[in-house]
Amino acid sequence: MSADGIFARALGADFARLHPEMQRRFGVGIAAGYGCVGRGVMNEVRRGPWWTLPFLAIGTLRNILFPDRGTDIPFQIDNHAYVDSLGRETVTFVRTMEIRPGLRRRFDATMIYSDSRGRIVDYLGTHQHLAVDLDLAVTDDGGLRLTSGSQRFYEGPIAFRFPMLFSGRAHLTERFDDERGCYVIDLEVRNDVLGFLFGYRGTFTCDFVDGQDMPETVKPYREERRE
Repeated sequence: MSADGIFARALGADFARLHPEMQRRFGVGIAAGYGCVGRGVMNEVRRGPWWTLPFLAIGTLRNILFPDRGTDIPFQIDNHAYVDSLGRETVTFVRTMEIRPGLRRRFDATMIYSDSRGRIVDYLGTHQHLAVDLDLAVTDDGGLRLTSGSQRFYEGPIAFRFPMLFSGRAHLTERFDDERGCYVIDLEVRNDVLGFLFGYRGTFTCDFVDGQDMPETVKPYREERRE
């Protein structure tokens, strides 16, 4: 297993162009020995028009998308590194939002570095049914831009490339704001036909925790071998 974290491997020399606080955050890995727990507020969670609601509602079944919207929503993001049952270094990206009292929504994702694909593969949802290729780029201000690409659906003997007509492309940008001393995040998911589906923007700060302090609740229920 590489001594570098999955993002350092994916970005190569460009990893050094990230803001130092971004390097620390995306340096979470087995060798690094620490995890990252971010807490903050989503200034806005928004969704597309009414006809996107069925699409978003389906996503709630596996913690991928949800149809709710609102402002000033508290959230937490858990990034922890572990070795999965297949021997792969895996980093969790679990976002939990307190939409309102009594209603929480989660985005579950686990990421690995794929040697065969030469990039990070993002498994979405609680059961890793959807494997998504990620394209990474460092912005001029030392932020990180993630863009989702090809998507594949896996369930038992079933395996197929998921048609983008029925899915969305995610565009996420994260950076560190020196003046405010916090991370700034902005996500937008769009469908090739329906247009805008879902998005959020907010700010958060991070606590860097011991790598052993990982809650089991952030792991997927099922692990998928196929990338």
